[in-house]
Amino acid sequence: MSDKNYQPKHEDIHFYSDGLKISGQFTRAAGVQDGQPMPTIVCLHGYTGRKEIYMPGYVRELSAAGFNTLDFHHRGFGESEGIRLKNKPWDQVTDVLSAMIYLRQRPDVDANRIGLYGTSFGGTVGMMATAHDENIRCAVSVGSSADCGRSAKDKRTYSQRLDWEDMMKIDRIERVMTGQSRRVPYDELVPSGRAEADSIVTMYKVAEKYPEGYPLENYDHLQDFAPENYLDRITQRPLMFIHTERDTIVSVFEAKSFYAKAQEPKKLVIIPNANHVDVYEPRNPEVFQVVVNHMKEFFKESLSH
Repeated sequence: MSDKNYQPKHEDIHFYSDGLKISGQFTRAAGVQDGQPMPTIVCLHGYTGRKEIYMPGYVRELSAAGFNTLDFHHRGFGESEGIRLKNKPWDQVTDVLSAMIYLRQRPDVDANRIGLYGTSFGGTVGMMATAHDENIRCAVSVGSSADCGRSAKDKRTYSQRLDWEDMMKIDRIERVMTGQSRRVPYDELVPSGRAEADSIVTMYKVAEKYPEGYPLENYDHLQDFAPENYLDRITQRPLMFIHTERDTIVSVFEAKSFYAKAQEPKKLVIIPNANHVDVYEPRNPEVFQVVVNHMKEFFKESLSH
């Protein structure tokens, strides 16, 4: 039976983070007895919050390979409580740390063998969480920013940044005076190249799921979030950075910078002639399989005992 034909059984779960109810799914490793403690992977979604579109393939493959998985929507996304689509990176780190506490209470989780995987912004948050929780034994980022302020600057020309900053100044005043941030479409908040822009419509379907738009304040919350500056806290825990060579939303430089600042053991994988969205099975099954194969090999080695 191939992994693509395997249909894992999911358990709807919830836990609390800063008093907010966080909703997710726990998926048991394939072929194990109920209650048997198994190595477990925390799976983190990207900036769009559309994990239901691109996460199932990763969950299926990891479960078939013998790992439990936990995937959840951060506060404000999906069915989780919180201000709709508000993304404060440090709050998302707190959600991950809360997820770790939740997992360690489950008898079917080997608390000494918990790894983490995050795609795009999920990998950015995941690396910061790994730096703050020694119970995360290993971590993988896929297409992730090492310094969000630098990465955000990459997405606009100088003249575009001037116009954008004028709009942000107005929004900062309105936030203080009204308590509300303006909402904009995702591709206005996060401009990107042609392949990513196309996938926003054809795969993520962000406007269909979140027609109200994303708060402008999310941009401000990103500026000082740079997990690469915390990687010296991660010692004797394996890290892997996977990136596509022609990523038009997060420059491959980000993975190289992550890798340069990480401690050993570490691994850098750059997939040639592929874009940011190619790592998702609905977009590019072949590249997805390359990525997930690297991940399975990494987790089997890193969580073997």
